[in-house]
Amino acid sequence: MNQLTKMALEMGPLILFFGVNATTNLMTATAVFVAATVVALITSYVIARTIPVMPLIGGVFVIVFGGLTLYLDDDLFIKIKPTIVNLLFAAILFGGLMARKLFLKLVLESAFKATDEGWRILTWRWAFFFVFLAVVNEFVWRNFSTDTWVAFKVWGIMPLTVIFSMSQLPLLNKYAPPAEPAKAPPIVVES
Repeated sequence: MNQLTKMALEMGPLILFFGVNATTNLMTATAVFVAATVVALITSYVIARTIPVMPLIGGVFVIVFGGLTLYLDDDLFIKIKPTIVNLLFAAILFGGLMARKLFLKLVLESAFKATDEGWRILTWRWAFFFVFLAVVNEFVWRNFSTDTWVAFKVWGIMPLTVIFSMSQLPLLNKYAPPAEPAKAPPIVVES
């Protein structure tokens, strides 16, 4: 699956959520978000014959918490979903560190190469970043209007995550494994 398709499948439901909320209400937007998430997961599977772990976990939470929001007619569930997902990711990463497992390495190793020390530092940073996102989500939904929370969810959390991700590139460069030495071409002796 190419990167543009992958991004559309991951971001599409969230952008629809924002757009529908802006033109209707949170309950309608939540219904569209859940349906679009299901369609995105199915499409991802049809195209790639697999569903990446992070979108699958996020999708399950959207379906469960969105479903609770709609079934109970209570927007609390969709608002606390980012908090719970981010705290879950943080707990998994912290737990992995305590068990001397580098779960972030397992997920990202195909895209990035680093020494185990680099992965350990990166894991600490991401775990704390997930806690930060959970705290910020709680602050925003508790202190601002629903429309402000939706806008922040779409246009605040994503840019923060992209900026944080990009700020980790120097760490990955610093802890990149040593390159394999280039093999010298064979010496040809002509007689």
